[in-house]
Amino acid sequence: MAEIVVVGSTNTDMVVKSAYLPKPGETLLGGEFFMNPGGKGANQAVAAAKLGGKVTFITKIGSDVFGEASLANFKKVGINTEHIFVDDNAPSGVALINVDEQAENAIVVAPGANANLLVEDIDRASAAIKSADIVLLQLEIPLETVEHTGKLAKQLGKRVVLNPAPATLLPDELLKGLFAITPNETETEFLTGIKITDETSMIKAGNALLERGVQHVIITLGSGGAFYLTTTEKMHVPGYKVRAVDTTAAGDTFNGALAVQLAQGLTFKEAIDFANKAAALSVTRLGAQASCPSAQEVADGF
Repeated sequence: MAEIVVVGSTNTDMVVKSAYLPKPGETLLGGEFFMNPGGKGANQAVAAAKLGGKVTFITKIGSDVFGEASLANFKKVGINTEHIFVDDNAPSGVALINVDEQAENAIVVAPGANANLLVEDIDRASAAIKSADIVLLQLEIPLETVEHTGKLAKQLGKRVVLNPAPATLLPDELLKGLFAITPNETETEFLTGIKITDETSMIKAGNALLERGVQHVIITLGSGGAFYLTTTEKMHVPGYKVRAVDTTAAGDTFNGALAVQLAQGLTFKEAIDFANKAAALSVTRLGAQASCPSAQEVADGF
């Protein structure tokens, strides 16, 4: 079974549905409220576990009910929780999410213990990284910790996949030798200064990332699928049209699915197509981790 280490954030998502997203200063009477486990790292770890990966998750939670619930959920889906650290001085992370009738969302995150996932925590979990096939990273934890994890994993000869979200300026040292990066259109523009409008602009932006040392660039395009680029190859892998209900964790599902497929030895075209399918299924359901499909559901869904 493919071994994947995910290093990242854990949050509890507090979601309110409304007809539209409120304007600044506006108060809306919303509809349904529910709480779901979330956080980009946790979403990707759960997605990878549901989709057949052997997943170890490195994260930090608070000593509170949110942290306890998150830990129980990770164990339920079969994630190795040996390197989930508890912070006695900070609360677990939370996210406030508003979802409108068009399935668009607005999110505010209070990182809590996620901000205290430190370099020394990664060193304590180095044995897990050493046994991984793929190390999957995002940017909801301190950038110093992300950089250290990437450096350690590359020193150990591991393939590192970085989902550069939320958008942050990244040092060349992190990008150099990176196995794959998976920005969406907005994040691609943030990283390269090139606005994504067509295939020509995607190639130009992708080449800018390749020149900084990334081996494989995957620009995600929502329902449009993804654009894949290396120094010798480029292709558009189409997405799947579905009726979207909630897009909250679509990108995280894509990244978890991609990591599993790459770790299992599939080609990038095959892995991206599978990830597109998984992400498409996820947007037909409410919630973050709750929306992540299983491998069988992806096989049956299209």
